[in-house]
Amino acid sequence: MSNKMRLLLSKTGRAKYISHLDLMATMRRGLLRAGVPLKYSEGFNPHPYMSAALPLPVGVGSICELMDFGTVAGYLPPDDLPLKITDALPEGIEVFQVYTPRRKFAEIAWIAVKGSLVYDAPHPKAAEILAEVYAAESIVISKKTKRGVSEVDIAPLIRDIKLQGDGEIIISGKISAQNPSLSTENLISALSVGNAGLAPDYSTFERTELFDSDMNIFR
Repeated sequence: MSNKMRLLLSKTGRAKYISHLDLMATMRRGLLRAGVPLKYSEGFNPHPYMSAALPLPVGVGSICELMDFGTVAGYLPPDDLPLKITDALPEGIEVFQVYTPRRKFAEIAWIAVKGSLVYDAPHPKAAEILAEVYAAESIVISKKTKRGVSEVDIAPLIRDIKLQGDGEIIISGKISAQNPSLSTENLISALSVGNAGLAPDYSTFERTELFDSDMNIFR
């Protein structure tokens, strides 16, 4: 028997360039250094029971990451466990909460994102033009899937998009989390389809919140 626990954490700054696999290994070491008795699988190559809700692409930050892990039966986490784990982690990774999960990751439906779109040369009324692109009834892009590359209409996978600025445009909104998923890279791809010159010269994004299908915050 084991206990299942969940972490709410952030991955920002230089830490956003840590790959998913390296992050899992980093979190495992952090938990062990914090004195958490992890539950391991059996067999010739035992590994700790750990899983992330929605693995982050390299270069995308987040202040709302969720990660589950198993501990030995009967373990009771101390109140200061989030601080202890954070102290054992690299700069840019911070644990906010440790708690017993009551919902499955499969219930996550939407991700709130915020980003910056940077243009070398400011575009007049750029925010208004981009808003019209994202408000279109159909936005067809080439999207990588398990079966290869296919044409996908991502308009139904985007909601509540807001843009403001000129040379640097701040974008915020919600994108589909899974089944199907939409990445921030797909958001940028939408600016290249039939709209030459709208794709930014540089962009950066961060996840800010997770929601279920009823738009309730997911924890």
